[in-house]
Amino acid sequence: MSNHTTSSKGTALITGASTGIGAVYADRLAQRGYDLILVARNGKRLSELATSLAAKTGQKVEAFPADLTNKAELLKLEERLRTDTSITTLVNNAGFGGVATLLDSNVDDMENMIDLNITALLRLTSAVLPGLLERKRGAIINIASIVALNPELLNGVYSGTKAFVLNLTQSLHKEVGDKGVQLQAVLPGATASEFWNRAGIGGHQNLPSEIVMSSEEMVDASLVAFDHGELVTIPALPEIADWEKFNAARLALAPNLSHKHSAARYGVRG
Repeated sequence: MSNHTTSSKGTALITGASTGIGAVYADRLAQRGYDLILVARNGKRLSELATSLAAKTGQKVEAFPADLTNKAELLKLEERLRTDTSITTLVNNAGFGGVATLLDSNVDDMENMIDLNITALLRLTSAVLPGLLERKRGAIINIASIVALNPELLNGVYSGTKAFVLNLTQSLHKEVGDKGVQLQAVLPGATASEFWNRAGIGGHQNLPSEIVMSSEEMVDASLVAFDHGELVTIPALPEIADWEKFNAARLALAPNLSHKHSAARYGVRG
C-alpha cells in the first residue's frame, strides 16, 4: 500500500461517499486540495465518482467499496485507517434512518441501523484516532442529525444513534481537542438526498419544500463552520446563541446530577 500524498492537505476518507452529502463532501474536499478515499457499498457508482473527481480536480481519488455492516469489510477499512499515514481527515457520513415508530419497524432493520450509524462509526474513529494523535494533525467530521436534539421526531432508534454521534464528538473534543485533532459534529435538518427513499417516505419531494436544504448548501455551510472551528454545527439554525443557551443549560445541570441523597422533592431521605 502506498502512502503517497499529492497535496499538503493529505487524504480525506469519506464514508457513504457515492451520493448526497458524502458525494458533495468528496467534491468540496478534493477542490480544497485533499486526496480522497471514497467508501460506499455501490462499487460502480463509487468508481464513476472517483474517476470524475480525479479528472476534475487533479487529486488522487481512490474508490474503496465496502459494506460497513459486514464485519470483514469493516475490519479491512479499519486496517487502512490505522496504517495509511497520508490520512488526515475522516468524514463519518455513512448511515440511514427511518420514520416509522418502533412498534411499526422491523427490529432487524433497527439493529442494522445501529451497526452502521453507531458501531461502524465508532470503530472507524477508534482506528484513525491514534495515528492522527501521533502526527498531531487531522480532523474527524461526524454527520449526526437534528434528531439528536429532538427524539420525538422521526424514528426513536434513529434519533438515538445520532445522539450517540453528537455525544461521542463532544466527548472526543474534550479528550483530544487540544492535541492537534479537530472534531466537528454536523447536525443537518431535512436534506435533499437519497436518505428519504430508504427512510420510507419516497423521497425528499414529499416533504415541505421550505424545510429541505440542498446537500450542496448543507455541506458548504458546514465547511465554513469547520473553518471557524465550530464543534457542533447546525446549518439551518439562524442564531448560534440559541445553541449556546441550550448547551449552557445542559452544562449547568452537571453539578446536581449526582449526590449522596435523592432530591428533597421525593421525600425519601433517611
